[in-house]
Amino acid sequence: MTPSQLILDLGYRRALGRSDYLVTACNADAAAWIDRWPDWPAPLRGLAIVGPAECGKTHLGAVWRRASGAVAVNAADLTVDGLPDALGDATHAAVDDLTGIRAPQALLHLYNTVAERGGSVLILSRTAPARCDFGLPDLASRLATLPIAMVGPPDEALLAGVLGKHFADRQVAVREDVVAYLVARMERSFSAAYRLVDRLDRLALAEGRKVDRALAKRALADDETDRGE
Repeated sequence: MTPSQLILDLGYRRALGRSDYLVTACNADAAAWIDRWPDWPAPLRGLAIVGPAECGKTHLGAVWRRASGAVAVNAADLTVDGLPDALGDATHAAVDDLTGIRAPQALLHLYNTVAERGGSVLILSRTAPARCDFGLPDLASRLATLPIAMVGPPDEALLAGVLGKHFADRQVAVREDVVAYLVARMERSFSAAYRLVDRLDRLALAEGRKVDRALAKRALADDETDRGE
């Protein structure tokens, strides 16, 4: 189909196993905490993983849920009335996107329920719990007791690995020299890695071509334009 092919957005499945999680200095502490469970500090064996968008918090949450049998809860979806259904009879819970919380009282109830059951809570957030304004002192004080594992900005090794993983998740074959070309020129962030791979995947599909340096150069230029640089 010319000049560009019709793109069918069929989605893709991300590999979320422990062996798929790439570890370097910037995220080693968070990965170590997940591997250490259930040996987390008592009385509530909890943890908060804090880091920027697309840094792998959800991936680590999926690894932990498999190990613990925890339920997954999005903070924005939590309500007091809906908590019994969301938590069920689970002992452990992983709460994603803390900054999106709309019903802090529901999160407090979740925390207390898990504590009563002798379970664990994993909080995933872009912002440290202590810096969130819940308007609920009891919740703030409880979350403040959780140890925090930070995920920092990616180094070059991790950035290359993240790009490679995003391409692999989409079943897009890309040479190492193209990945190195991107790493040397792209914005240093996890979200930029996701954006570039998504853009390159769509360009390659639309034009029926492979991802090479020429296409990478275009994607980088388009990304800079979109960001106003």
